Amino acid sequence: MGRDRIFAVGAFKLAAAAFAAVSVAGAATAQEQFMRVYMDHARVLKLDRPVSKVIIGNAKVADATVADAKTIVLTGRSFGTTNLVLLDADGNAIVDERILVSIDEGNTVRVFRQTDRSVLSCTPNCEEHATSAQPGG
Repeated sequence: MGRDRIFAVGAFKLAAAAFAAVSVAGAATAQEQFMRVYMDHARVLKLDRPVSKVIIGNAKVADATVADAKTIVLTGRSFGTTNLVLLDADGNAIVDERILVSIDEGNTVRVFRQTDRSVLSCTPNCEEHATSAQPGG
């Protein structure tokens, strides 16, 4: 009986690990559908043909600037998602992408105080980046 119980626990752990791996893979796939830009950073987009029109879904989240006919500079303005559409002179879409603006997680520290959360950006000195109250608190 002890051996069967150990086997059942081992099988459960293996199933849980497999589920976690599938969940992580699903999350990675969801994030890959977005072009990522960090807040207050610029990303250069080189195009294979000249752009005629630049459309940003929500200019509060991201901004696009035309550096030259084949170069767009995308800048993250605020946390969130939006989209970017670039059209050529004939009105054909050159780019039609969803944009995810987030902070660079590599240099941040999160501080939790009861229901309040602060995010500090530490590059090189730690400065408060965002503060929010947790729901229900």
